[in-house]
Amino acid sequence: QVQLVESGGGLVQAGGSLRLSCVASGQTSSTYAMGWFRQAPGKEREFVATIILSSGRTNHADSVKGRFTISRDNAKNTMYLQMNNLKSEDTGVYSCAAALFRGVFVPLSGSDYTYWGQGTQVTVSS
Repeated sequence: QVQLVESGGGLVQAGGSLRLSCVASGQTSSTYAMGWFRQAPGKEREFVATIILSSGRTNHADSVKGRFTISRDNAKNTMYLQMNNLKSEDTGVYSCAAALFRGVFVPLSGSDYTYWGQGTQVTVSS
């Protein structure tokens, strides 16, 4: 089992920045990748970014490329999402997730992930 706890959400004006953190605990050695997803009110959950823990390879959704950056500190079992130039459409609940290796080299779908955090609210005011 892997437990995930997010922090760093809040209210920010458009154009501002936030940094989300996700701390993993438990059987973290089994984790292959970690990712961020978000869900806006009335919308489906969508992929934001993922990072492969061993290589540091990242993948970002087109909607956040150039504005968001995913990173990790393996020694601290912590993943980050630096969000710059925030827009109102970035509003939502941001959840971190952990994936075990199942043959999917770049997990982009929620179904690729086994463990989920509770989420942290990000609200961007225009």
